[in-house]
Amino acid sequence: MVLSAANGQSYERLVLSPQWSNPFNLALKRIVDVVGSAALMVLLTPMLIVLGIAVYVSSAGPVFYRWTVVGKGERPFVGYKFRSMVANADELKDALKKRNEMTGPVFKLTRDPRITGVGAWMRRYSLDELPQLYSVLKGDMSLVGPRPPLVSEFEQFNEYQRQKLAVKPGMTCVWQVSGRNEVKDFDEWVRLDLEYIEHWSLWLDMSILVRTVRAVFSGSGK
Repeated sequence: MVLSAANGQSYERLVLSPQWSNPFNLALKRIVDVVGSAALMVLLTPMLIVLGIAVYVSSAGPVFYRWTVVGKGERPFVGYKFRSMVANADELKDALKKRNEMTGPVFKLTRDPRITGVGAWMRRYSLDELPQLYSVLKGDMSLVGPRPPLVSEFEQFNEYQRQKLAVKPGMTCVWQVSGRNEVKDFDEWVRLDLEYIEHWSLWLDMSILVRTVRAVFSGSGK
């Protein structure tokens, strides 16, 4: 069946990798998620405490940002990040929408004035994402998978874009290790997610995790 994306182009319906129907591989993926997230939470505890203190003393507002996103099967859940923006960032978003650098329902702005000084530094190394390890441990997310959309973004998805929710979302994905700051078309982002879903394997996950570590240490985040 052919689907239409927001830009008018036609696409075939998503094809799932046969690995998704292999119970053994799925169990291994979950074991990697549980062991990996638990180990990182323990090993990074001192850093998590320091980051929390830095957020608390650098700007008024809560340490954690609660974001309601949509996961596998279009099921919403609450996730957490270290707050990298001013406390009323969501209220200020509408005034900035005309400066959106991403086509489609997702908002991206390189020099977002809502980002705090500490927040900018955390984003550069993706440190604000670390609390999502808890979501991985809970089972709402995986270490690797398509990035979960905000509920407000998901409500604007077309049928083509909704296909990225066929699998559990992840902390990192192909988009994040493939020049994410250069991707300006949301349908291109979705295409990368769908390619991941179509070709998924445990080896692909390992490859993405290695590339993610390199990207984090390079400080390529924004």
